Amino acid sequence: MEGSKNDKQKPGIRWHTTDEEAQETTREPLGHSQTNVSQFSIHTLQSRRSSFDLSNTLPIHYRTVSFNINESQERREKGLVEQKKRAKDTVTKELLDLEWHTISPDELFRRLSTEMSTGLSTEQVNRRITEYGKNTPSPAPTHHFKTIFGYFFKGFGSVLLVGSTLVFVCWKPLGEPPTQANLALAIVRLAVFCIQAVFNAWQDWSSSKVMASITTMLPENSQLLRDGAQVTTAAIDIVPGDILYIRAGNKLPADVRFVEISSDAKFDRSILTGESQPLSGTVDSTDDNYLETRCIGMQGTHCISGSGIGVVVATGDKTVFGRIAKLTNEPKTGMTTLEREILHFVIIIVSIMLTMIVLVIIVWASYLRKRHPSWINVPTLIVDCVSVAIAFVPEGLPIALTASLTICANLMRKNKVLCKSLKTVETLGAVSVICSDKTGTLTKNEMYVTGCSIGTMSMTPEFARDKITSRRHDPNTSSNAVDQLRVLAGLCNSGEFDITTAHLPLHERNINGDATDKAILRFSESLGEVAYLKQFWKKEFELAFNSKNKFMIRTFSLAETDGLKNTISLSEECHYNSDDILLTIKGAPDVLIGRCSHYTSTTGDTHELDDITRGMIEDIKDQWSSQGRRVILLARKILSKDQDWSNDMESEVLEHARNGLTLVGLVSIVDPPRDEIPEVVRTLRGAGIRIFMVTGDFALTAQAIARECGIISNEPSLVKTIKSLTREQHPYEESMKSSTVVSLDQSHRQPPNTSIVLSGPEMITLNDNQWDLLCHYDEIVFARTTPEQKLRIVREFQARDEIVGMTGDGVNDAPSLKAADIGIALGSGSDIAIEAADMVLLESFSAIVEAVQYGRMVFDNLRKTIAYLLPAGSFSEFWPIMTNVLFGLPQVLSSFLMIIICCFTDCAAATVLAYEAPEADVLLRKPRNPKTDRLVNWQLILQSYGFIGVLETISSFSMSYWYLQQSGIPFSALWFKYGELPVGIDQEYYNARLAEASSVYFVNLVVMQWFTLLAIRTRCLSIFQHPPAFNKQTQNLLLFPAIAFALCMAIFWLYIPQLQAVLSTSRVPAEHFFLPATFGIGVLVLDEGRKFCVRRWPKGLVAKISW
Repeated sequence: MEGSKNDKQKPGIRWHTTDEEAQETTREPLGHSQTNVSQFSIHTLQSRRSSFDLSNTLPIHYRTVSFNINESQERREKGLVEQKKRAKDTVTKELLDLEWHTISPDELFRRLSTEMSTGLSTEQVNRRITEYGKNTPSPAPTHHFKTIFGYFFKGFGSVLLVGSTLVFVCWKPLGEPPTQANLALAIVRLAVFCIQAVFNAWQDWSSSKVMASITTMLPENSQLLRDGAQVTTAAIDIVPGDILYIRAGNKLPADVRFVEISSDAKFDRSILTGESQPLSGTVDSTDDNYLETRCIGMQGTHCISGSGIGVVVATGDKTVFGRIAKLTNEPKTGMTTLEREILHFVIIIVSIMLTMIVLVIIVWASYLRKRHPSWINVPTLIVDCVSVAIAFVPEGLPIALTASLTICANLMRKNKVLCKSLKTVETLGAVSVICSDKTGTLTKNEMYVTGCSIGTMSMTPEFARDKITSRRHDPNTSSNAVDQLRVLAGLCNSGEFDITTAHLPLHERNINGDATDKAILRFSESLGEVAYLKQFWKKEFELAFNSKNKFMIRTFSLAETDGLKNTISLSEECHYNSDDILLTIKGAPDVLIGRCSHYTSTTGDTHELDDITRGMIEDIKDQWSSQGRRVILLARKILSKDQDWSNDMESEVLEHARNGLTLVGLVSIVDPPRDEIPEVVRTLRGAGIRIFMVTGDFALTAQAIARECGIISNEPSLVKTIKSLTREQHPYEESMKSSTVVSLDQSHRQPPNTSIVLSGPEMITLNDNQWDLLCHYDEIVFARTTPEQKLRIVREFQARDEIVGMTGDGVNDAPSLKAADIGIALGSGSDIAIEAADMVLLESFSAIVEAVQYGRMVFDNLRKTIAYLLPAGSFSEFWPIMTNVLFGLPQVLSSFLMIIICCFTDCAAATVLAYEAPEADVLLRKPRNPKTDRLVNWQLILQSYGFIGVLETISSFSMSYWYLQQSGIPFSALWFKYGELPVGIDQEYYNARLAEASSVYFVNLVVMQWFTLLAIRTRCLSIFQHPPAFNKQTQNLLLFPAIAFALCMAIFWLYIPQLQAVLSTSRVPAEHFFLPATFGIGVLVLDEGRKFCVRRWPKGLVAKISW
């Protein structure tokens, strides 16, 4: 226990963000839910395989229950047995009685009727599934009232309900006499209020189904021992008594009692405890408290290093995770940056709306009430104020945004991209730097051995196989050098062949383990059966590979003396005692070669490693590395059993491995780049995104692979090193920075890319000025990095206002995935990496291009949606009310038809804009700057209000008053008349013509919006470059059904006689459907002119004021 305490105080790899780091970042803890508010209805995928995420509240409840258990145990020890009955909750009582952590392993096997050697039988498994059920938690509790309340009142719901209530009041009791139009308006507003709630509920259900279907693509399997064979089983089918194999990167699928554990095994319990420090695993109990002991592995926690074997003691709701989850409620929702942007926009609109309402009230109270008391009475004033609200608030926006985001989620899902939250989608469009892991991300993670060397002689695997074959057939051949390499490759290896594929050819057999071990194990098996080798040796200790040490160690004791003849040289065999220990080690040559004092020659003898031989071996390593091969060194050492061994086996073994090793050989491994990577890198670079490699590999290997992937485009002689980064700033360095920045803006001028390769140890020495210089390089390879250094890379770039994406698939990538602005994991990656990531690429890394494209597209399409809704749904609706109040003109657009525009005729078209294909230049632009490139900026407002809004308003007013002029009511008879009837016109005729004029205004807006829809599909490309039809790359055929829907809605509300009488609508002469089309064509032509100016003069005035 003392050692454990001391370990906590030692500086080491910080696998999780510490408290002080939490003060520096706004990122949420691992697994934190950021469920979006209901008006946008895109729920966060809160966990990889469960429908809820409790990581915000689990630590609180976990610690509370733990304290309760300690308190109960203390009272029990003092004789207060009755305290058990007064335990604070059921979970405390249940966990207080558990004994799985205190009984011996033998008693554990007896109680669960299982065996270490064979595991459970199929019959036992079937019986226990029936008895205990599937290993899955019960659904989280739902808060139906709160959810339903949110459907109705979030977003603009409250505005709609208040407006409807006020209009109802205007109908009765304030209406004298009651006006049917007010009743109809109130009913329609109430209907829209209910429809929006129903739509939100449907979208909520639909989006949750989308996410639920995505989670099924991420199966969780576990390695179990059943019927005496190691099998792969879905976690949901695990039962108590199963023997579970645990390896680094695994997420524990159930509660287990450890019965065999490596000394370096550590488990991350932060999801339960909230503590970032990983805990060591033990076989024996370290605490009487079930929640505090280290011999129990809990469901949902991660093994971050080491390996072990455990017996499943609880599944489903009986696990600690399942029990405590019942104590929790759903975590509070949080707002994403995009939601804040929209909220900011809504606040601006509402502020303008309230200002205009106050202005209307002031004009009425100070002028109209006194000079023209009959013009606007109190009920009319209230209706006018509600009409201002209707005009300014785009009621269709929440529905359109909800649909847009759900559509985007479906599109990304079809492209095998899983975004866990809305934040991910918006961040994608702003990513400026992607730091990518190499193995498994840029490469296929399908490693195979291409060469090996013994002493100073390198050979192919085929040649090595021939040497072993000739030795077996020629008894006079005494050299066992290749056999020594073969034995070491098979013994010092954590890979295991899957017994179910033993009948297949070697290259098709499945191996459980990491890619490097798989390659070396397959190489060893190709030279002879590995299982045969293992029967001569008994494993005593294992230190798993980790990215800090960069090697793995296994120690063995001799089981049968025949094992010596192929393992060590003849001279060493003569002096080997049966009680001696064989230390085997495998790892990075640059780390281990300095620890070697001897080497195995091609004759199989052991010789002292002199400087000349060492140099020749390093030349072989460098040659292989420069060809993009990963080089692994295999060595051994014989330890005497007679020496004193302390209780700390790990420290003893590490100390022995520091020197005196015998280098047996080198192995070169190739992990070819994925076929699509060079094109992916080229595309991302064209999108203004710099992509860097961050790997634990040797610098020469990393640089060679980077050249194959296209990450480095320069010749090796032009690639810089740390020497190019001076510690003090000079004038030419400042000019280099500024020129680099400028070059990013100049798409027409591409200066040569600057490249640099840096190792982890070198990176530690960099000061701020060197980091400033480094962060301006176009192409960077970070080699020999640790998790701490990956974290620093992310934070250094973030500190320089870069939006950083980090890709990876391994356990070592998790800390940097979590720290990055957007963590990107592969679906084939480890559980902890996927848990830490914001986005998962389910199939290939090439999907990152689609992800970036859709990330930019969804932002563009949301802007288009807003740009479409504002001209008719806000600006053009507002001015009829203001001219009515300020100039005494009749309200030429009724409040009812305003609602129809916002929620019917415009809404469908705004929604189908989400299906717009990305514009041709979407991957040719610079990344969006979140600080300056707002969702709604002044240029968009100018486009919507100052350009299209003005054109639509003027043309609609002109058509309405021209119609009245033709009907015998000149404009001069209305101007400043405040309701006075024109001479010779009776009230009934006057009201009928105003209803027709209102319908003309309405139709004019509806028709012109069709052309606005076509115009705002692109920001700068012509409609001929980005046509809506007849081009599969750009077409959006849904535009035309949306236009037809708008026409049907207009006809429905205007041409049904029963509705005309109630709503004061009217038929519209046929020419008023065609005349607005000419205005619409004019809008389209003018906007085409604007786009031409933007394309022709990209730095001109028009381009600067364009949205």
